[in-house]
Amino acid sequence: MSYGIKMEVWGDYALFSRPELKVERVSYDVMTPSAARGLLEAVLWKPAIRYVIDRIHVLKPICFTSFKRNEVRDKVKASNVKSVMQHPEKARALYLNTKESIAQRSSMVLHEVRYIVEAHFTMTDRASTQDNEEKFYAMLCRRLRQGQCYHQPYFGCREFPAKFKLYEEDELPPLLQTGERDLGLMLYDLDYSKPGRPDPTFFRAVLKDGTLDVRNCEVLR
Repeated sequence: MSYGIKMEVWGDYALFSRPELKVERVSYDVMTPSAARGLLEAVLWKPAIRYVIDRIHVLKPICFTSFKRNEVRDKVKASNVKSVMQHPEKARALYLNTKESIAQRSSMVLHEVRYIVEAHFTMTDRASTQDNEEKFYAMLCRRLRQGQCYHQPYFGCREFPAKFKLYEEDELPPLLQTGERDLGLMLYDLDYSKPGRPDPTFFRAVLKDGTLDVRNCEVLR
């Protein structure tokens, strides 16, 4: 038996970046399943369970806005970090001068978002004999009701925090989106089966009457 959960999330801005656009960030029209999973894991993460997203309901009109943000062009190389771990006197290799590497980049983000995420979880092979679905379901519901989380949930970027609560009504609120809207290929999740090299997976996203149904969708690799 799998316990289903409904989590309502909302916030001022959201940025679910399209991976094909590297520099100027552009958001998908709707939250991705991987972002929805990340919201649940921010509230309750245990190695014994794995969240599976079923449906994402869009409660507000899809509205975009754009603005510029100050970012940096350079990155600290992993090889420099390893070198400093072995030779602390080379700590300067981790220094970034933000005044010299600063860059203004535009972002196309979603404005005034609100969703209901329907999901369930399954037990993994890391579960102990004392673990069971009922225990984790009770823990997740309690934390959602009390607003507890391991770290602040966010919509794609940490600058865009997400508020959340347990949705306990039997019926969904009125959905403003009507008809069918083809969203094209959307990021589904990252495949971590290969150590050190996660591979992105995609699916054909279709928004029907305000609901993105990802149950039984074809995952493309």
